Amino acid sequence: MADNPSNSDTEQTTHFGYKTVPVEEKSSLVEGVFDSVAQNYDVMNDIMSLGTHRLVKRFAIELSAIRPGQTVLDLAGGTGDFSLNFSKLVGDSGKVILADINESMLKVGRNRIIDKGAGSNISYSQVNAEELPFADNTFDCICIAYGLRNVTDKEAALRSMYRSLKPGGRVLILEFSKPVNPLVGKAYDTYSKLWPVAGKLVSGDSDSYRYLVESIRMHPDQNTLKDMMTDAGFFDSRYHNVMGGVCAIHLGFKNRES
Repeated sequence: MADNPSNSDTEQTTHFGYKTVPVEEKSSLVEGVFDSVAQNYDVMNDIMSLGTHRLVKRFAIELSAIRPGQTVLDLAGGTGDFSLNFSKLVGDSGKVILADINESMLKVGRNRIIDKGAGSNISYSQVNAEELPFADNTFDCICIAYGLRNVTDKEAALRSMYRSLKPGGRVLILEFSKPVNPLVGKAYDTYSKLWPVAGKLVSGDSDSYRYLVESIRMHPDQNTLKDMMTDAGFFDSRYHNVMGGVCAIHLGFKNRES
């Protein structure tokens, strides 16, 4: 987030894709994007990732080390992919909260879980990641997949996640990142430029997918995000590159003595 002097006042601004917008406007702009893409979100994930997002998510779930009886927050959980898997891992003695700031995405996720006849241990909550409405030391694991880049104040969100974790708990952040191989980077850049075209064909909306591409480009790289996690209080922060850094999975832990 940057300050942008405007006449004699100082207006707080941030990025919405490549655009610079007032901080107070970003959440409503992002809401408009996900209201538009909610119904076709899973289809477009398959198209944009050529199906690889399923393998990436499986790896992230393995890294989460979730065990029976634990309490998990699936933050920015959207259509419920992670919640369905976490539900099986925590079992009847555990609990999963599927949370999202966007009502349309949350409805799609809830309906999907109900349609599958699953999720007796899943509850739902519409929340802002920057100000999680949960008590201190609530969760064994907080997962946020492909959601952090849409948060206006990422530092505040990381601090809020840290506060909400139990001592010894961990955060898992799956996000698009920066390819480490220049050739992979060029190929990925070229391919991602086709996403707005696909969005237009599938949902009649190219602008929302153009924003998604731009938001990926503006997201902090692997080491920057790792440093942000450390600044928020997490220790032993680390990351795993996936597909040559096209995606990265970051892990951080809350001190057991917190």
